Amino acid sequence: MLGMLKSVYSSHNYKWLVFGAIGLGSLTNVIHHGSISIALPTIAREFDVSLTTIQWVVLAESLTISAMLLPMGRLSDIIGRKPMYMAGVVLFGLMALFSGSSPWIANYFGFSHPILLMIPFRVFQGIGAALTQANGMAMVTSTFPSNERGKGLGAHGSIIGTGGIIGPILGGILVTYLSWHWIFWINLPLCTVTFLCTLFLLDSTRFTRADQKDKKYDWLGAALSSSTLLVFLLTLSNGAGVGWSSEPIIAGFLIFAALVIAFIWWESKTSSPMLDLSLFRIRLFSVGIGSNYLSFLGVTSFRFLITFYLQAALRLTPAQISWILVPNAISRIILGPLTGNLSDKYGTKPFTTFGLLLAGCGLLLMAFMANNTPIWYVIVSIVVMSSGSGMFMSPNSAAIFSSASGNRYGVTSALVNLSRNSGNVTGIAIATAIVSGTMIASGFSSNVEEVMTGGDGSPILEAFITGMRSVFILMATLQFLSSIAHLTTSRPPIKES
Repeated sequence: MLGMLKSVYSSHNYKWLVFGAIGLGSLTNVIHHGSISIALPTIAREFDVSLTTIQWVVLAESLTISAMLLPMGRLSDIIGRKPMYMAGVVLFGLMALFSGSSPWIANYFGFSHPILLMIPFRVFQGIGAALTQANGMAMVTSTFPSNERGKGLGAHGSIIGTGGIIGPILGGILVTYLSWHWIFWINLPLCTVTFLCTLFLLDSTRFTRADQKDKKYDWLGAALSSSTLLVFLLTLSNGAGVGWSSEPIIAGFLIFAALVIAFIWWESKTSSPMLDLSLFRIRLFSVGIGSNYLSFLGVTSFRFLITFYLQAALRLTPAQISWILVPNAISRIILGPLTGNLSDKYGTKPFTTFGLLLAGCGLLLMAFMANNTPIWYVIVSIVVMSSGSGMFMSPNSAAIFSSASGNRYGVTSALVNLSRNSGNVTGIAIATAIVSGTMIASGFSSNVEEVMTGGDGSPILEAFITGMRSVFILMATLQFLSSIAHLTTSRPPIKES
C-alpha cells in the first residue's frame, strides 16, 4: 500500500489528483451553501422568525469563517496543510449533522427556540469550513507550475460552478419532497468521502512550505485579526436592527477602528507576522483582494434576495427556483476554466476588467425586476451577471497568487477566501439593512411570512421589491468601480516555470 502511494505521489499527473481530492471538499462546501440559500425561506417560516433573524443561519457560519481564515492560513503555513484540512472536513460534517437535527436536540434539552441551538452549531461548522478553505486553494496552487496557475484555478472554478448547479437543485428537491433538515444531513456522507480521499491522496511532505525561521506563530496578531473582523461584521450585521446611529453601533465602529490600528502596528513590529503587510504595497495584490471582496458583495446580495423574490413575487416553489438558478452555475463552469487557461496566455487584465463590467450590467438589469417580470428576463439577467463573475474569478485569483511567494500561499489563500467570505457576510448585511429599512419606512415589519403571503401587487411586496432594487443598483455601481481599478492597474506577464 505504501509503495503504491509513493508511486502515486511521484506521478506526473499528481497535480490533478490533488486537484480532485481538494475539489471534492470544495464541491461539498458549495453544495451546502447553495442548498442553504434555497431553504432559508422555509426555515424562516417554520421557525417563525423575521428576515433579520434568519440571516444569522448564514451569518453565523460566514462570520466564523471570516474571523478564522487568516489565523488558520498562517498556522497551515507552519504545521502543514493536510492535517488542518482533514480536521476541517470532520468538523464541518459533524456540525452539519447537528444543525439539521437542532429541533430535536432543542426539544431534548428544553430549548424553546431551535434556532438558538442551530446558530452555535453553525459557528462550529464555520470553523471547519475555515480550516478547509484556508488550505484547499493553497494546496492546488502549490502543485501547479506558475505558467499553469490559471488552468489550475480555472478548473477549481469549474468545480465551484458544478457545486453551484448541484446545490440549488439538490436543496430544492430535498426541501420540496423531504424536509429542510436534509440540506444539512447530506453533508455527512459527502464529508466522509472527502476525508478518505484526502487521507490517501495528499502527500503531507509537499504541503509544509514555511522556512524554519517562519515557524513562530503570531498569536497576538491572530487574536487581533479575528477580533477586528468579528467587531466589524457584527456591527455591520446589527446596524439595521439596532439603528445605525445608536450607541452600540457607533461604539462598534470606533472599536473596529482602534483594532485596525493596533493590528497594523503589531504586524509591522513583530518579527514573524501572521500577515505580511508588504504584500499590500503591490497594487495588483491590493486591487485583486479588494475587487474579489466587492464581487462577492454583489453575488451574495443577489443570492440572498433572489430566492425570496422568486417565491414571493413570482410564486415559484423551491424546486422550481433551483432550476432558475442553474444557468448561474453553468456560466461559471464554462467560463472559469476557459478564462483561466486564456489568462495564462494573454494576461489577466482583459478578463478581470470585462468580467466585472459584465457582472455590473447583470446586476443593473436585475434592478428593473418587478412583481410581474417574465421568467426569461430574470434568467437573462442572472446569466449576464454570473458570466461576468465567472470570467473574473479565476484570472483574478491567478493574479493575486502571482504576487505571493510559495511560503505565503497559505495566508494568501486565506486572504482570497477571507475577501470572499467577508463579502458574503457584508452582502447579506447590506441587503438585509436596505430591504428591511425600506419596508419599515413604508410602515411594515420585515417579517418574511408577511412578504410571502402578501400576494401579487400587495404594498408589502412592493416595498420589498423597492428595497431589492436599491441593493442591486448599489452593487452594480461597485462592480463598475472595480472594473475601472483593474483597467488602470498594470501587471507583469506570468512567468514561465
